[in-house]
Amino acid sequence: MNKKTRLLLKLAGYAGALILSLGVAAPHTAQAELRIDITRGVVEPLPIAITSFAGSGGREAQMGADISRVISADLERSGLFRPLDPRGFLQTPEQLRAGEPRYEDWRAAGAQALVAGNTTALGDGRTKVDFRLWDVAAGQYMQGLSYTATPDSWRRIAHIIADAIYKRLTGEDGYFDTRIVYVSESGPANNRLKRLAIMDQDGENHQFLTDGQSLVLTPRFSPTTQEITYMSYFNRRPRVYLFNIDTGRQEVLGDFPGMTFAPRFSPDGNRVVMSMAQNGNTDIYTLDLRTRRQTQLTDSPGIDTAPSYSPDGQRIVFESDRGGSQQLYIMGANGSGVKRLTFGEGRYGTPVWSPRGDLIAFTRQRGSSFAVGVIRPDGTGERILSEGFHVEGPTWAPNGRVIMFFKDLPAGNGRSAKLYSIDITGSNERRVITPLDASDPAWSPLIP
Repeated sequence: MNKKTRLLLKLAGYAGALILSLGVAAPHTAQAELRIDITRGVVEPLPIAITSFAGSGGREAQMGADISRVISADLERSGLFRPLDPRGFLQTPEQLRAGEPRYEDWRAAGAQALVAGNTTALGDGRTKVDFRLWDVAAGQYMQGLSYTATPDSWRRIAHIIADAIYKRLTGEDGYFDTRIVYVSESGPANNRLKRLAIMDQDGENHQFLTDGQSLVLTPRFSPTTQEITYMSYFNRRPRVYLFNIDTGRQEVLGDFPGMTFAPRFSPDGNRVVMSMAQNGNTDIYTLDLRTRRQTQLTDSPGIDTAPSYSPDGQRIVFESDRGGSQQLYIMGANGSGVKRLTFGEGRYGTPVWSPRGDLIAFTRQRGSSFAVGVIRPDGTGERILSEGFHVEGPTWAPNGRVIMFFKDLPAGNGRSAKLYSIDITGSNERRVITPLDASDPAWSPLIP
């Protein structure tokens, strides 16, 4: 990887300096605080006014407009907020910069919450970005934060502000300051070019990580977001690799005698759990990344694969056909206490534990129909979120509220794979735009 490519990847990873310089939250207690109740399932989106951030100069004003546009897009895409048309606003960004909102004007515009801010160029080339959040219904100030960053970091500032607004109004952590790694696909069905690609969760800052000379599958982020583990075919042999996003360095993970595939990191990032096939049998192994010591966890005549750790690292969910059909099983992190999780009709696979620990997402195939769903770790509460011709590969947003997956859509004699996101209630299914076809998404943790 050349120096220019490494620089582009650093920009995609937001290497620019970003400093949280002030945090203030001063809600009044005289009235009930505005809050979106997301425990009730499908929620009516909250009307929110997001003004362009005021700036004194041309570059500052443009940055302010760009920041407010990204904040608005983030919140709207969540399905929990309905940003209002700025043409109906009766106060200008400059007026809001100078003082308190005229709450009656914002109520007349239909807003229940109001976001405003400003950008200020500093003498060292950096920019200070301030934002404020008001509860319009109650007529009270809720939160204010200030950030200092390089001009190239404005997009990340917008995502961080959107996360702060999301958390203040829902009580849950946001998920906008994150990235997606996935398999970019192009070419005919019998000769697909598959490359690792990475982008912001909204599709911006897109970069290819591999050149497509070797087939790649199942990329997964480490808890630090700096490394990715994935499977690649080299000399027609599937092997698990580690890829460092910052340096572009990749290495084969372990010297295993058989084929290795379906890797995932442990929650602490110190181990990788994967499947290994040898002598006609497929079992699950872990590899300690510090000592390079491997440990076999399963030993059954069936195919055991697609392991995923619980958030506390104490349990592993995986798929197996040891009972005669492909179903989900749970065991201790050391391989003990294996219990069957699913008993439904069809084949269950690609399980992944929610970051909250309360749900496990899965793919189910029943006849020619595929579906993505969730189930509790005790086997109850199974729900299907999305069905289609070929729906597969769920991955969780770091707050456990949203799932991303891919769909294969019929396209003449070939296929067209696209990414989609959906709320865990089964509502707000949305296409995630990528330059080419896309499959096998993996959602990063919040960027440190």
